[in-house]
Amino acid sequence: MENRTEVSSIGEFGLIEHLTKNIEIKNASSLLGVGDDAAVIDHFGRQTVMSSDLLIEGIHFDLGYTPLKHLGYKSVVVNLSDIYAMNAVPTQILLNIGFSNRYSVEALDEFYAGVYAACDTYNVDLVGGDTSSSNKGLIISVTAIGEVAPDKYVKRNGAKANDLICVSGELGSAFLGLTLLEREKRIFEETGAQPDLEGQSHIVGRLLKPEARKDIVEYFYEAEINPTSMIDVSDGLSSDILHICKQSNTGCILYEDKFPFNDEAKYFAYKLEVDPTACALSGGEDYELLFTVDQADYEKIKSNPSVSIIGYMTDPSEGKHLITRGGNKHELIAQGWNHAKK
Repeated sequence: MENRTEVSSIGEFGLIEHLTKNIEIKNASSLLGVGDDAAVIDHFGRQTVMSSDLLIEGIHFDLGYTPLKHLGYKSVVVNLSDIYAMNAVPTQILLNIGFSNRYSVEALDEFYAGVYAACDTYNVDLVGGDTSSSNKGLIISVTAIGEVAPDKYVKRNGAKANDLICVSGELGSAFLGLTLLEREKRIFEETGAQPDLEGQSHIVGRLLKPEARKDIVEYFYEAEINPTSMIDVSDGLSSDILHICKQSNTGCILYEDKFPFNDEAKYFAYKLEVDPTACALSGGEDYELLFTVDQADYEKIKSNPSVSIIGYMTDPSEGKHLITRGGNKHELIAQGWNHAKK
């Protein structure tokens, strides 16, 4: 039987000390980290960007199929994605967790191993936070802090008519991973049959261990591209492009045949009798960057294999539409595009 150390046996201060004892500071801007009343940060003349997320067991994640280490990693990454979506570089995080007495010190070590793995991957410092007992389940709050050159941050409201709409990576895979895991959980609960993930490690990984697009923000800097607007794809492509349209007061045209899909994920969608386009439009949790650029940047953007140009912005009077593969025009709606209208 594995060792189980009750949190009560080491106390709250003992727990924080235990979980944070091996932190190594990576950023010069982190002047003072864990161990005092507050952290001290100096971004040396750069502007500070901050974002916060709350993740609650049973609502945002299911521990029936989410390993604690993956959850720790993902909790950090989803916040860093918001910093990158501002065209900024994340430098520090604060992490608060509330947990019930079913969590041992060893379980929390697993969670923190994922947190530290993400900090290492993205060169971010954990500089503070809190732990507390919770009556039920696990509650996670992460605040990410980043820096950006003065006034180089990118908002959602800068897009203009004729700007190109671009997205990094692939769309819809995380939703397919969720669909598969939920199906197997249901079968397991009903029959006790062991889960069969059908070799679909890619889509499962896209859900359980997403990555933030650090590389795209680095590319903007190197190629001297200034996106006119940007958002990370957390709620599905249709909701997120509609956020940009609303804030920028524009319309848009998206082309279904330009959407980037992973081939393996696409074939699996057909097997599940799910439309890949619907997964992209309303699935969410892809954590790709959706951004607009001036047409003058077309040649630069076209040369990046990690970016797809999927449409363009229009005058607001033209509305917000999707052009299907068959050439039909459908209005974009926030919960995704309804294929029954074909």
